[in-house]
Amino acid sequence: MNAKEFVDVIKKVVRDSSIKGVISLLKSPPGRKPKEELLEMSKFYNERTIDEKKIIQNIIELSVDNSVFGVLCVLDGVRAIEDEESKGQLTLTYEKDEKVILNKNEDLHDYYNQI
Repeated sequence: MNAKEFVDVIKKVVRDSSIKGVISLLKSPPGRKPKEELLEMSKFYNERTIDEKKIIQNIIELSVDNSVFGVLCVLDGVRAIEDEESKGQLTLTYEKDEKVILNKNEDLHDYYNQI
């Protein structure tokens, strides 16, 4: 696996599934006694027109994209997680047949922006 393949997998198993999961929660909250806040959001969502639901979906997509992008920026070291002058470095390693540092010479967040 290389950096681009990793980001492609993240798009599929994190981004896309998160968006689908939130929309599914809004359409029909699971469980016998969902939280009142979720029920209110569900009621609001289900009362919208198709066009309004599309706008809500776009907002969800924007939120998820910004969150995943932010995490990738942290992994790449372009978004600080420490206030100190001397900062540590995060290394993302994938091991299967060999050991690959995915964020060594490539910025994962740049691949993510190629949506």
